[in-house]
Amino acid sequence: MIFKDIEAVIFDLDGTLVDSMWMWESIDIEYLGRYGIQLPEDLQKKIEGMSFSETAGYFKERFQLPDDITKIKNDWNEMAWDKYRNEVPVKDGVKELLEYLKCKDIPAGIATSNSRELVELIIQKHKLNDYFSSIRTSCEVAKGKPAPDIYLLVAKDLEVEPTRCLVFEDVMHGVMAGKNANMKVCAVYDKFSDKDQEQKRRMADYYIHSIKDLMPF
Repeated sequence: MIFKDIEAVIFDLDGTLVDSMWMWESIDIEYLGRYGIQLPEDLQKKIEGMSFSETAGYFKERFQLPDDITKIKNDWNEMAWDKYRNEVPVKDGVKELLEYLKCKDIPAGIATSNSRELVELIIQKHKLNDYFSSIRTSCEVAKGKPAPDIYLLVAKDLEVEPTRCLVFEDVMHGVMAGKNANMKVCAVYDKFSDKDQEQKRRMADYYIHSIKDLMPF
């Protein structure tokens, strides 16, 4: 039983709770295109797990962008806003799982590399506010994933020992962050990270194609 001895559940956001990973590559293409730069094939892998601020810093340095990090992040927020509001759905089974955890008095948190502004938009749009006792972004800690910082911070908020936490993650650096935090990790399939499927299976404690696979909880 995946929830045996688990006292808190912590979720990544993009690719885990919501189906949004597809849009970030298109945003990167459009954004770099403003500067006449083609999307490098290795870019998505290079920035995987980075906080929003770390990613902006990486873009600025790698592509020698003239704008400061705050302007870069603001531009990304503006580009993503309408997509999150109108095109990004909650993944199958998520609301049922959150309702189950709420009924069982198991606190839940979010540990995301996304920006605070976009996280709040998503949570409000899909009426998920009441399900989470802690929502943290990687910009609030020293290092993004695969460092354990963000997961340890959420566990501290929830007042639960890391070994009693279960993490849901879709990308390798996120799975590594959960394991580095000494937590149980359930890797979730996402088309965006399909190439890492076998590696995620090996590293995680559990692997599911969809949160629906856990039903009935």
